Amino acid sequence: MQIEVLKSKIHRVTVTDADLDYVGSITIDEDLMDAANIIDGEKVQVLNVNNGERLETYVIKGERGSGYISLNGPAARRVLPGDIVIVVSYCLLDFEEAKTFEPTVIFPDSKTNKLV
Repeated sequence: MQIEVLKSKIHRVTVTDADLDYVGSITIDEDLMDAANIIDGEKVQVLNVNNGERLETYVIKGERGSGYISLNGPAARRVLPGDIVIVVSYCLLDFEEAKTFEPTVIFPDSKTNKLV
């Protein structure tokens, strides 16, 4: 049996941009992606702390060290620049392996979106 468990979490970053006319996705500073063990194209959930919205999309690499977090396409209607979001991804694991699996969770500075 396999179960879905938390794989990665970027806890409380500030949205810096929302681009309605973009194709779709969330753009994340590549430093944050690396630290959270999230890859380009990975499916993620975005949880908006400000309004309770939850949405699924995929990740696009943003400029390394920029602190850039942008919701693109339709998601831009659910998140505004300045909103605080949590980005999470999940993986499927064997039930026994899941009992000892440790997810990668990072806590960047929510004012600068930089690693502390």
